[in-house]
Amino acid sequence: MKLGFLTAAFPDLALGEVASWAASEGFETLEIACWPAAGGERRRYAGVTHIDVDSFDPDAVHELLGGHGLEISALAYYPNNLHPDAAHREEVNAHLLKVVDAAQALGVGVVGTFAGNDQTKSPPENLVAFREIWPPLVAHSEERGVKIAIENCPMIFSYDEWPGGTNFARSPALWDEMFDAIPSPNFGLILDPSHLIWQMIDYERVVYDYADRIFHVHAKDLEIDHEGLYRNGVLSLGIGWQVPRLPGLGDVRWDRFLAALYAVGYDHVVSIEHEDRVFEGDDELVKRGFLIARNALRAYIA
Repeated sequence: MKLGFLTAAFPDLALGEVASWAASEGFETLEIACWPAAGGERRRYAGVTHIDVDSFDPDAVHELLGGHGLEISALAYYPNNLHPDAAHREEVNAHLLKVVDAAQALGVGVVGTFAGNDQTKSPPENLVAFREIWPPLVAHSEERGVKIAIENCPMIFSYDEWPGGTNFARSPALWDEMFDAIPSPNFGLILDPSHLIWQMIDYERVVYDYADRIFHVHAKDLEIDHEGLYRNGVLSLGIGWQVPRLPGLGDVRWDRFLAALYAVGYDHVVSIEHEDRVFEGDDELVKRGFLIARNALRAYIA
């Protein structure tokens, strides 16, 4: 396995600056943020453009990263691909296809994204929309030899996303529906164990049950705030008690999770996803957070 990180935590640094620091600290790969350079969504850990897929030189990108001994593990674009506003949905779907095209041009095998969700509708209703919207997106990626990997984040952190969240691909039952609808070998998961803990889903079992669908791994931890859980209860759907942390600072057993990945033959990348509020606010704090995560995981990555 190789250890890297998602670049979205550095919205104000150029890709060259991110790459230089990553290489100096022993990281091997980057998952590169590819939101639209103009007019894209602006939310925490999104809207970051380290490769502008509308205007980039693949050779220059390879020269930049190769000069630092780094590889691209995936291109990253995480919007709501099932957004209820048709015009917005078409816009983000179109940009996703551009990211897939960029991955092909760069020789990158994986694009990470969200399935999406209309938060006001039930999972069965969202699956109807999924079966209509997603097959052409996956067909496009198949034609270009690129895998689409859906992250398993429910995207419900505040009442703005209540009650269904903005990504329905949150649990095994819904993944099964997804893969039954689109059985393509180019369609799979970015697995993040932090999103499973608060849902009380066994993240080790998930590794074994979905081994052939795990295309990429996000290393993000989660701490359950038991006072917040006491105050809000499980029907708050994590609001007020799920606390994103860096690996080693939360409740994920990284030794057991990574042991399961080794056991099923996963030998790609573990990409640290930084969403820990304790280590944000300026680039030096973000870097410190990444180094804490690196040190927590390094013993298990070989």
